[in-house]
Amino acid sequence: MMIKKCTIFAFLLLLISFSFAQLGEKKNAFTHADTLRGSLNENRDWWDVLRYDITVKPDFNAKTIEGKVVVSFKEIKSGHSKIQIDLQKPLIIDSITVEIFNFKGELGIIPVKQVSVPFSQDTSLNVAYFNFPKLKNKLASFIVYYHGKPREAKFPPWDGGWIWKKDKNGNPWMSVACQGLGASAWYPCKDHQSDEPDNGASLSILVPDSLVAVANGRLEATNKENGWATYKWVVKNPINNYLIIPTIGKYVNFTDTMMGEKGQLDESFWVLDYNLDKAKEQFKQAKLMLRAFEYWFGPYPFYEDSYKLVESPHLGMEHQSATAYGNQFKNGYLGRDLSGTGWGLKWDYIIVHESGHEWFANNITSKDIADMWVHEGITDYSETLFTEYYYGKEAGNDYNYGQRRGIRNDETIIGKYGVNKEGSGDMYAKGANMMHTIRHSIHNDSLFREILRGLGKTFYHQTVTTGQIESFISEHAGFNYGKVFDQYLRDIRIPVLELRIDSVQHSITYKWSNCVDGFNLPLRMDKNNQSLTLFPETKEKTTVLTPDQMQLVDLKLIDRLYYIKIKQQ
Repeated sequence: MMIKKCTIFAFLLLLISFSFAQLGEKKNAFTHADTLRGSLNENRDWWDVLRYDITVKPDFNAKTIEGKVVVSFKEIKSGHSKIQIDLQKPLIIDSITVEIFNFKGELGIIPVKQVSVPFSQDTSLNVAYFNFPKLKNKLASFIVYYHGKPREAKFPPWDGGWIWKKDKNGNPWMSVACQGLGASAWYPCKDHQSDEPDNGASLSILVPDSLVAVANGRLEATNKENGWATYKWVVKNPINNYLIIPTIGKYVNFTDTMMGEKGQLDESFWVLDYNLDKAKEQFKQAKLMLRAFEYWFGPYPFYEDSYKLVESPHLGMEHQSATAYGNQFKNGYLGRDLSGTGWGLKWDYIIVHESGHEWFANNITSKDIADMWVHEGITDYSETLFTEYYYGKEAGNDYNYGQRRGIRNDETIIGKYGVNKEGSGDMYAKGANMMHTIRHSIHNDSLFREILRGLGKTFYHQTVTTGQIESFISEHAGFNYGKVFDQYLRDIRIPVLELRIDSVQHSITYKWSNCVDGFNLPLRMDKNNQSLTLFPETKEKTTVLTPDQMQLVDLKLIDRLYYIKIKQQ
């Protein structure tokens, strides 16, 4: 009913604002299951995942799956044995087998014991528990065998789960979307963003041999027999649980290469057979995106695993080294410009935005989903940077300014910690405007670019907190932006610049209001090769200027470059 009452554009903004959250979630109505999922309790914090090796066999007609997961790990805190495994109802664990490893001379690490262990599964809490035998040399693994009918996505990617769909020719088309919902919606794992498998992962997918299965990383092996095909994909780099995704359909493939900052980068594109010609044209933008983002953010973070676009049965998602693409081979967001400026129709939103996540979300991942602005805010700002790279700085300013119409200021951008809850969908457009505001406050584009590239280098393949990102930006900018981050990430008010200009006395009286205590955003303005910096505080102050400096006080320019409101007396 609501959709029918909205304009199409308003509906698109609504989709963005959901920020991949589960639909119908009650605000702040957290359960014990939320705490078990969102926190590192005593059954999770003593062991560190080293690798996932996943095997899955979907049944399209029955909408069921069966599989196994080998979880390799190391002990990081002694004195514990109980392990919490996450698996969401109605999936059922059949058995758990533990493998204990030891060092054996030149043979390296080998299994020395395999034991089937008892376990308890609480489907109401989406968890299972078992006790691991005493470890030797801190290294071990366990295998979880499971089956069932996984949650079906009703409105992917925002309402996640397994996707059972048919292409226009009636062929099966399957995948998963699980950001926010969690990877435990389809395979057993330690479902917390802070623990990525340090040594990567593999995903083996069994499908009828008339179909092709695509996943993250590189295709290591294909085996066909008795009407079935097994495709094994291997990821060498650390990868977050929710990014490991199978996509299955009547796919064809074409490839390209690019000489990037770390050498040759392999590009691979997987699309439904009848979309090959459209894809070959539209996906030329992938190389444009890669060049722009390597300039701004540094080398693509996953050369070893290649870069891929995979046509998906939903709009799109940042699946590491296998970006899901469902934008109908159109520029904009399903053919529309979310900024309303026209610049967003110059490029394909899903190729740019979802691939931008390779740097922020996949390379740098927030430990807690409450800090998801690190993913979405900076990646949303990548759209501005892409626009600027190809169409000029003013075009980028236009695009960023246009994004403001999607900001609601209804909730804080940072969510509640420890319960698997992200903050407001404002993390997208408001996060992008915060980054643009800080950039112009720094007033040194070369330095700002160094900061962006420095983030990628310093936190390469790491999980982080908001505090780490804030501190890095402030330290390298040479100014403490702590109160600025507080204002935009932890408050819903738009700061107001109150000012009074006295053209006779050549003075300006100004202060910040409607803001957090101590808000101190510097405002820098340029015109005719001259610059002026104002340092407003929450206490009113007056600055006497020269006649030339008075000409630099441009309120329209301030409004355009900084996400604030202006109240002139």
